Amino acid sequence: MASPHTLREAHPTERAAGIDHYVSDADGIGGRLRESPEDFRVRELEAFEPEPLGADTGSYPELVVRVTLRDWDTNDFARRISDALGISRERVSWAGTKDKRAVTTQLFTLREVDPDDLPEIRGAEIDPLGRAGRGLSFGDLAGNAFEIRVADAVSEAPERVADVVADLRAFGGDGGETEATGPGGNGAVVGVPNYFGQQRFGSRRPVTHRVGLAVVRGDVREAVRLYAGNPAATEPDDTRAARDRVDAAFGVGDGGAGDGLGAGDDPATADGTGDGDWEACLDAIPGKLRFERSMVHRLAERDVPPDAPPDHDDWRHALEAVPSNLQRLFVNAAQSFLFNRVLSKRLRRGLPFDRPVAGDVVCFADGDAPDELYAPDTDRLQRVDEDRVSVVTRHCERGRAFVTAPLVGTETDLGDGEPGEIEREVLDGAGIEPGDFALPGEFDSSGTRRAILLRSDLDVTFEGGDPRFAFALPSGSYATVLLREFTKSGPLDL
Repeated sequence: MASPHTLREAHPTERAAGIDHYVSDADGIGGRLRESPEDFRVRELEAFEPEPLGADTGSYPELVVRVTLRDWDTNDFARRISDALGISRERVSWAGTKDKRAVTTQLFTLREVDPDDLPEIRGAEIDPLGRAGRGLSFGDLAGNAFEIRVADAVSEAPERVADVVADLRAFGGDGGETEATGPGGNGAVVGVPNYFGQQRFGSRRPVTHRVGLAVVRGDVREAVRLYAGNPAATEPDDTRAARDRVDAAFGVGDGGAGDGLGAGDDPATADGTGDGDWEACLDAIPGKLRFERSMVHRLAERDVPPDAPPDHDDWRHALEAVPSNLQRLFVNAAQSFLFNRVLSKRLRRGLPFDRPVAGDVVCFADGDAPDELYAPDTDRLQRVDEDRVSVVTRHCERGRAFVTAPLVGTETDLGDGEPGEIEREVLDGAGIEPGDFALPGEFDSSGTRRAILLRSDLDVTFEGGDPRFAFALPSGSYATVLLREFTKSGPLDL
């Protein structure tokens, strides 16, 4: 494993999302994920017990079905099955959104639907399981089990996988207690920083968190500009041209503001001297950018001057043109980015992830989680002072406790000692305080804490030279955060 002074630098796009380094300095295997949907299999680990299918529909109006999808986006499938059943999309619920380019198995609930009415849908196997008194929600998902093949890995993949496994075992606190079997380190308990993956921020245009940071700082004008303007080099020509036109309407200068948080900052910032020609912007924005068009349409309706105060209600009115779940995602992504920055700074300082130091806040394990998961329960927190470090360390070694970092919100209590110092440095660098998350509507957040170590039992086999990784992760954690350590590839290859 790399020492604090020899950490391997992450891909530039990852650094823009607060992920600065790799844990392992071993060379990667390269390759690509999702060459076909069958290369990326996800099975939900459920925390939901339905009643029998014959249960009274008056008390149990929800039909519970297990669905295996091939190459289906979860939201698209929900719309497709609701259309096929002739019911409102609001009557379809699920616990976790899955990747499209994959084969996924998960539960859905369908309100007031009879099993005999279930449709046949291409690329979907739908099996009725039972009935429930309520629809599924995120809390009903314990985690996910993955089987992932990496295509076109280098010929030295077995040796490189073994080297990475050795580093991740050390980082995760395995200490060699679990015997590795085979060239890939089968059966190893590995650990990586529990980063929020690139999907949280956008792989081609990582901007969601920057919009959220601007909202939390009270600069809603810049939030609108960042989302509707602010072109990325990876976008098509027509999209970049449209965003350039929006930037011109805002008046973009070289203010050098950025996020003040390191790699990935965009020095462009609206100075309010633009032409404010929102109608011209609408003419330039293609229909595929429907949320951007909705925002700018609201600016045109009210003829908002580009130099209106950053927190003016007209800017908020424009930002709220996007769906409520995306409004929440803006702030959630800002919290996720700050969390990633805390973990990157902790890694650089050489503080452990598998055990506490004085000042840390730990949570205890979720006793109801499936056996294959190392799952934290962040509702049960304890602050660790110098006298408790050795005791809590033993709990962490046995998988009974996890060190945490904040997803900052209005009710967040920061750590003490060096961990608290890191948390405050990150917030100060962002120009944000916990109280800034007291925001109107969907933007408000009380915050929580999240485990900093992502630990899993990892099994690796080889098929025709390509490695296949099998592991399980608790809900809210990202498979790509583990796999990036092995591939050392950019986010677009994950």
